[in-house]
Amino acid sequence: MTSRQIRQQFLDFFASKGHLIVPSAPLVAKNDPTLMFNNSGMAQFKDFFLGNGTPPSKRITDTQKCLRVSGKHNDLEDVGFDTYHHTMFEMLGNWSFGDYFKKEALQWSWELLTEVYKLPKDRIYVSVFEGNEKDGVPFDQEAWDIWSAMVGEDRIILGNKKDNFWEMGDTGPCGPCSEIHIDLRNADEVAAVSGKSLVNADHPQVVEIWNNVFMQFERMADGSLVPLPAKHVDTGMGFERLCMAIQGKQSNYDTDVFSNTIKFIGDKAGKTYGDEKWADIALRVISDHIRAIAFAIADGQLPSNNKAGYVIRRILRRAVRYGYTYLGFREPFMNTIIPLLADQFDGVFPELKAQQDFVQKVILEEENSFLRTLENGLKRLDEIASQTNKGGVINGNIVFELSDTFGFPVDLTALIAREKGLSIDEEGFKTALQAQKDRSRKDSSKEATDWVIVSDEDFDFEFVGYDDFATEAKIIKYRKVKTKTGEEYHIVLDKTPFYAEMGGQVGDSGQLSVNSEQGTVSIKIADTKKENDLFIHISTDKKAGEFLSNIDAGNTVTAQIDTTRRHRITQNHTATHLMLSAMRQVLGSHVSQKGSYQNEDITRFDFAHFSKVTDEELAQIETIVNEKIRENIKLDEKRNVPIQEAIEAGATATFGEKYGDFVRVITFDPTFSVELCGGTHVPATGEIGMFKFAAESSVSAGVRRVEAYTGEKALSVINEQLAVISEIKELFKGQNDIVKAVKALQEERNALSKKIEVLENEKLQETKERLFAKIISVGDINMIAEVVEVPSADALKQLAYELKAKIGDLYCVLGAEIGGKPQLAVMIADNLVESKKLNAGQIIREMAKEVKGGGGGQPFFATAGGSDVSGLAKAVEKGKTFVA
Repeated sequence: MTSRQIRQQFLDFFASKGHLIVPSAPLVAKNDPTLMFNNSGMAQFKDFFLGNGTPPSKRITDTQKCLRVSGKHNDLEDVGFDTYHHTMFEMLGNWSFGDYFKKEALQWSWELLTEVYKLPKDRIYVSVFEGNEKDGVPFDQEAWDIWSAMVGEDRIILGNKKDNFWEMGDTGPCGPCSEIHIDLRNADEVAAVSGKSLVNADHPQVVEIWNNVFMQFERMADGSLVPLPAKHVDTGMGFERLCMAIQGKQSNYDTDVFSNTIKFIGDKAGKTYGDEKWADIALRVISDHIRAIAFAIADGQLPSNNKAGYVIRRILRRAVRYGYTYLGFREPFMNTIIPLLADQFDGVFPELKAQQDFVQKVILEEENSFLRTLENGLKRLDEIASQTNKGGVINGNIVFELSDTFGFPVDLTALIAREKGLSIDEEGFKTALQAQKDRSRKDSSKEATDWVIVSDEDFDFEFVGYDDFATEAKIIKYRKVKTKTGEEYHIVLDKTPFYAEMGGQVGDSGQLSVNSEQGTVSIKIADTKKENDLFIHISTDKKAGEFLSNIDAGNTVTAQIDTTRRHRITQNHTATHLMLSAMRQVLGSHVSQKGSYQNEDITRFDFAHFSKVTDEELAQIETIVNEKIRENIKLDEKRNVPIQEAIEAGATATFGEKYGDFVRVITFDPTFSVELCGGTHVPATGEIGMFKFAAESSVSAGVRRVEAYTGEKALSVINEQLAVISEIKELFKGQNDIVKAVKALQEERNALSKKIEVLENEKLQETKERLFAKIISVGDINMIAEVVEVPSADALKQLAYELKAKIGDLYCVLGAEIGGKPQLAVMIADNLVESKKLNAGQIIREMAKEVKGGGGGQPFFATAGGSDVSGLAKAVEKGKTFVA
C-alpha cells in the first residue's frame, strides 16, 4: 500500500464515522503567541477545546503539517541519527468536540489499525495513565477497561505523567492519554525479548504510532488544573511511522514517503543509501529538512535572521552543511529537490505545487548565500587554528562567534578542530549561547496571571467593526500581564468594534467606558490582538485595574474605537488591494503577496518578484492606483461566501493564510480587484485621496518590498519634496535646466576627486621611499617602525602591502592619525611568521592597548583602531619590542 493510499484510507475511515475532513492549517502558527509553528494536529483547534469558539462540526479529521524544532517539542538534533524523528511530519488526527469520548476513540483506533490496515494484533501494545496524586488526577480506569476487552491486560502498560499526560505547553488544554505502540522487530528478536519491556525505551523498531488524548483539563498559570467546559478527544498518529509499520520497513526513511527523495539526492551525489554511515545520515537529514523548508516557505515563512525565519534558515543551513561535509556538494543542490516534492504532495498539500518556482528560487538564493558564508567561516576557522597551539582548545566565545556571525554549526567547528588536532571549549560555547538566549528571553518576556472570569454565561462572540465604530458590550474576562516596560491588562468582550491585528492590518485603539455614580469612567485601549479566536483588547492605562475590578457580570461597557486612526489605517489597507492588482498588470501575474503591514502612517507590502522594480514600473503602478482612486469605485463586500465559490469566481487568496469554509470577498471593480480579506476598507476608493510610493527594496531572495503613503500623509510627503525642489532651484538661480546643472556639479566633483586621489598616491609613494631609508636590521629581520601621514585606513593598508612587496624578511609596524583617530598596522613577511613564530594578530592586540582600542587579523597582517591618539607613538614603540 502506498503512502498516498494509507493517508486516504485514514481520512475515508473517519469520514465514514461522521467526521468532517478539513484541510491542514499552515505550518506557521497564526494568531497564537504561545506557538511559532503548528507542532501538533490539535494546535488549530485549541480554542474549540477552551470553549472560545464553535467548530464547524463536532467530529473532525485531517492530516496536519507539523514542525518540531523549537521550544518544548524539539526533535531537530535527533533527525538523521535515528530512523523515526523528523522536523516536519504529518499528523493524522480525529477530534471530538464535546461529542464522543474514550470508548469510541479507542475502539475506532483498534478497528482501523487491525481490521482496515491489517496490522498484527500480537505486535501492538497500549498504555494508560497511572494517575498523579499531585495534580489530583486518578488512574484512568475507564481506558483500562476499554482496552482490556480488546487487547488483554498483558498488553497494557501503565504510563506516568511524562508519557501519558499530554500538555500543549506550560498552560492550556491537557489531559490523560492512551498511546498505541507497535513492535516491528523480526520474529527472533520478539521471541528473545518482550516488546512490552521496550515501549518508550527509544528502541527504533518499538515505536509509538498513535496517541489518543482525552482533553478534560486546562493547565492554569499557577500550575493548577481546572476542568474544561466539555470533554474532548484529540488524537494524533504519526503518518511516517504508520507507513513504516504498514509497508513492513525498519525505518521511516525506507518508506515511499522518503525513498524517492533519498535516491534523487544520492544519485546527484554519487552515493548509494546504505553504503556509508555518515553519507546515510546526510541523506536522511537532507530528505527530512527539505520538506520542512519547502512547506514553511510555501506557507509564507521566509528564511531570515529572527524568530521563525531564523529557525527555517537554521534547518536549511544544517542540511547544506551535511551535504557539503559528507556528500561533497560544493554547489547549490537542495533547490533541485523541490519539483520532486511538489509532485509527491500535489493534491494533498497543493500550496507547494502552486508556488514551486518561487520556493525553488528562494532556496537557491539561500544556498548560494550560505555556501559563501561556509567558505568564509572555514577561512576564519583556519586563522583561529593557526593561532592555537597543537592540542589546544578553541575558546568557547570564538566558537559562538563562528555560529552567531557565520552561521557555522558548532558540530562542524568541532569536527574541523579535531582534524587539526584541536578541540573546542564546549562549556564556554554553551555559556555564551545561554547568555544570548537569556537576553532574548528577557527582551520578550511576559508574565500573565490566570483569567479573571467576569461572566461565565455562554456567548457567541461578535465583531461589529465593519459596520459600527462603537457598541455596548459585556466584559467576559480579563487578566493582568507583566511586561518588560510595566503592566498591561488583556480584556475579552462578548462584542466589539475593535479590529484585532490580522492580515497585516494593525489592531484598533480607542477606549472602554462605563457610566457610574461618579459619571463616565473610561480607560484607553492601546491595541487589539487576536489570540487563537479571541480578540484581546490591551490596555496600559494605569486606571485599568481599578476600572475592571468594579465591573460585575451584568454591567455593560461602551467600546469605542479611535475613528480618525481607523480611517487612516483603512485608507492604507484598501490602497494595498489596488496596488496588488496594479502590480499584477505591470509586473506579471506571478506577483503574489508574501507579507503586508498597514498602520495609520504607511502601507508596507512584500511580494514575490525576482528583480528590482524599476522607477518606470513603480511610476506605472502608481499611475494605475491613482486612476482607480479618482474613479471613486464603490466597495462591493460579500460576507459568508463559500470559499470554493469565491476561489472559482476569481478571488485572490494569500498563501499561508488559514481560511474557513466561509470567507469575506472584497471587490473594487470585478475586472480589477477581487480578494479574500478580513480587513477594513473605505466605502469608495475616492476616500483614499492619493497614493505615493516611498521606497522599494529587497527583503530576501525572490521577495521585494514596497512602502507607500496615502491620503494626507501622501500629500504631506509630496509637499516636502516640492519644497526641496524649490530650494534646489533657488541654489541654481538663473539655470534653466536644474537636472543638467546638478549632473555638471557631480561630474566636476568626480574630476576633483580623481585629482585628489592622484596627489594622495604620489604622497604615499614619497612616504614609501622615505621609509626605505629607515629600515633597521635586527639580526636577519628588516624592521620598519614609524608613525606616518596617510589619508585613510585603506592607504595605510596599501602602504604596508607595497613595502612587503619590495622588502624581504620584513617586519613592519605603522601608525597613523586618520580623521582624528589612531590607526595601527602590522605586516610580517610570510617566512618570518613560520621561522620566528611571529603573529601579527596577537601583536596588534597588544599594541592597541596603548591607543585604548582593539583589532586583529591574519598572522601576516593585522590592523587596529582606537580612541587615544596620544598613545600612537608609544604603540609603535611597543611593536618594536616583539623582535628587539
